[in-house]
Amino acid sequence: MRQFSANLGFLWQELSLPDAILAAKAAGFEAVECHWPYETPAAETKAALEETGLPMLGLNTLRGNPGENGLSALPGREAEARAAIDQALDYARQIGAGAVHVMAGFSEGQAAHESFVANLRYAADQAGEITILIEPLNRHDAPGYFLTITDQAVAIIAEVDRANVRLMFDCYHVGRTEGDVITRFEALQNLIGHVQFASVPERGAPDRGELNYAQIFARIEAAGWTRPLGAEYKPGGPTEESLHWMAALRKST
Repeated sequence: MRQFSANLGFLWQELSLPDAILAAKAAGFEAVECHWPYETPAAETKAALEETGLPMLGLNTLRGNPGENGLSALPGREAEARAAIDQALDYARQIGAGAVHVMAGFSEGQAAHESFVANLRYAADQAGEITILIEPLNRHDAPGYFLTITDQAVAIIAEVDRANVRLMFDCYHVGRTEGDVITRFEALQNLIGHVQFASVPERGAPDRGELNYAQIFARIEAAGWTRPLGAEYKPGGPTEESLHWMAALRKST
């Protein structure tokens, strides 16, 4: 059976993280993931995960100062970037999360590239069994973000040269920037650590917009993907009222 993960950065934002985990379970999700859980004590998050039996698939490193979107590709900010990596890995270990998304930030150029590679190597070497994820963000939502397309991510993963550094393949970002989501997934599947989705272009529920997720999910599964797919979309109102897509897309072939 096709499985879905609720991204609690967007879904049930009005609830505390533990209550959002309970809501995701009640709604029928098989896993959860989040953005920045650090204001919630790890023990409380862990208790909610244990109560529901849901795994926490991943979380993000801190964005940095107001207006920033990550630290790891910012030259001269290595100490802050590595502190954020340490914080994320520590929280992930306490709650049993499987992955940490290391956010690059707004930057460009060779110095930024070198900082990102060095910080990713640091993260990978500290991570142990935790997967380190990097995610290209589209230029419409995150203009100026360092990591923008999957080819750039592939080259960075190769240069970092650590087995536990993988690609976060967000169908929404790929769809907005590159298109041809199925072909890109099939070309990159050996490097992918997690899959996320939302409608294109508005980033709403996946049963609208330009992408046919029934077809996309079927092709992803035909390629051998068996892990939960991450619902990282903006519900545009109460989350429960946006979940009409789940039954149809769970059954689609």
